[in-house]
Amino acid sequence: MPSAPEKPLYIKVNPRDNVAIVVNDGGLPKGTVLADGLELQEHVPQGHKVSLTDLAQDDPIIRYGEVIGYALRPIKKGSWISESLVRMPVPPELDELPIATKVPAPQPPLEGYTFEGYRNPDGSVAVRNILGISTSVQCVTGVLNYAVKRIKEELLPKYPNVDDVVGINHNYGCGVAINAPEAVIPIRSLQNLAKHPNFGGELMVVSLGCEKLHPTMLVPDVELNEENLCWLQEQHGFGAMVDKIVRMAEERLIRLNQRKRETIPVSELVVGLQCGASDAFSGVTANPAVGYAADLLVRAGATVLFSEVTEVRDAIHLLTPRAANEEVGRALIREMKWYDDYLARGGVDRSANTTPGNKRGGLANIVEKAMGSVAKAGSSPIAGVLTHGERANKKGLLFAATPASDMVCGPQQLACGIHMQVFTTGRGTPYGLAMAPVIKVCSRNYLKEQWPDLIDFNAGPIATGEATIEEMGWQIFHLILEVASGRKTWAEHWGLHNALAVFNPAPIT
Repeated sequence: MPSAPEKPLYIKVNPRDNVAIVVNDGGLPKGTVLADGLELQEHVPQGHKVSLTDLAQDDPIIRYGEVIGYALRPIKKGSWISESLVRMPVPPELDELPIATKVPAPQPPLEGYTFEGYRNPDGSVAVRNILGISTSVQCVTGVLNYAVKRIKEELLPKYPNVDDVVGINHNYGCGVAINAPEAVIPIRSLQNLAKHPNFGGELMVVSLGCEKLHPTMLVPDVELNEENLCWLQEQHGFGAMVDKIVRMAEERLIRLNQRKRETIPVSELVVGLQCGASDAFSGVTANPAVGYAADLLVRAGATVLFSEVTEVRDAIHLLTPRAANEEVGRALIREMKWYDDYLARGGVDRSANTTPGNKRGGLANIVEKAMGSVAKAGSSPIAGVLTHGERANKKGLLFAATPASDMVCGPQQLACGIHMQVFTTGRGTPYGLAMAPVIKVCSRNYLKEQWPDLIDFNAGPIATGEATIEEMGWQIFHLILEVASGRKTWAEHWGLHNALAVFNPAPIT
């Protein structure tokens, strides 16, 4: 017998909302009558907004209880509100924001949760046992990649307790205005990447010999010598370069291979949160579920980072009241202002963020995207703010300033010291990081069905009413602990990772 037709569903997030999003795969056709009697005036694609009331020109369009835009012309109840019908509002004024006026009360501590990780010589912890090879300039990338291929093929099988060998390749180091004020951002980022906790304290640097970013600037607190530094310009030919890198690597692989996992409290974890290829479901399924898991991590004493300035900017008025104190609130505003100025110098504003895929997924503009994006931050007090590339320095929920670009946000969160990342997506992306595991959480059932071997967790059942945000949040929390203890993500299984795109707002010479 043919299956019964799927029940038409839509999601209204907040009682104030005058729009809702269509849940059904493929959308809903004209004439569909929903449970409350609303009749669709036209086909509405999945994830896109339908008007719940008649709207006059310039009437506010409200989702998440917030104004995400204004109607460019009259819109009849039951109509599809496409992005072409929405005028974007101005961003919140940064000088008029409430600060620390609604600091959430601390939730009960979550005790007794642990994971199996590695203890580093300096007392920090790791969730992976990786040999990281730092570079001081992009010029050495070809040689290092060749050497890493050899190391993986010839040496790594002899050291089964080592997870991987990663070259920290980047496009900085020379041909740059290294003394420009904003050069501090890429330099600080590369310094912190070299000391990433998943590298187990084993430092190794490959340099060319004439770059502006001298190795002593890359690792200013370490004495460099023949044991930890390979100058390519001092080697006699390509073969000698590769041989030296391989020899240095094996010395470290021997030590790394002796490390064993041990039981470590969750309070030692640093977890980054990011979203990419978002859709209209991201803000009602994946992001809130991850936000609930973030609250659980904070209750367990861990450090949780959320980022992406342009995807926070339009929701900043919802965040500064949650700042733990005046200092944290002012720091949030500082980072928003810095980025406003950065975009203005480039002749664009935050509207440049939203992608064609975001819009196909139902997000009309950056305002709507931001309202869903900040759901990842859960409901905990914001305990601190990190500027670009700064190492995490306290427990709790932190805002780490980064661009929203997936390829840049990831490396910048790594520089902040995240052990792993939870990455939400609605449209789908095979994104991954070589230095840390990435758990990919999708926002809708269809994407998990389409990509069963790329998506680690499906939050889609929230949209269909089969699960609650709380249930999904607890499952993500437990998955985080499993991955921290060694369970491979799909990106790790396939060896997928993106190149390191370190943020460099300074001039290139």
